Amino acid sequence: MTSSAAVWLVILVAAVAANLPFVNERLFVVGPRRAPKHLGWRVLELIVFWIITLAVGFALEANIGQNQTQGWQFYAAFACMFLTLAFPGFIWRYLRRHPR
Repeated sequence: MTSSAAVWLVILVAAVAANLPFVNERLFVVGPRRAPKHLGWRVLELIVFWIITLAVGFALEANIGQNQTQGWQFYAAFACMFLTLAFPGFIWRYLRRHPR
């Protein structure tokens, strides 16, 4: 896999993982169904999916070549990108008028 394809794959995984907490009512996608899932569960899922996405990125980086050391700036920028990618799911869950 080329480095360009790996970057796009990580961005795709991040976009899907960032929106998963907002599009379903199950805990971590496969857990028990929670009728109205509390915002705290969604934030916890968002953090766990952020860590999983980081692990996928590090695994792809190791597959391509040598891992580079990362400072706090990398994690802050990645967290901001992850939250930006989660914005459509947040809008769909909390700001859209759902038919009752």
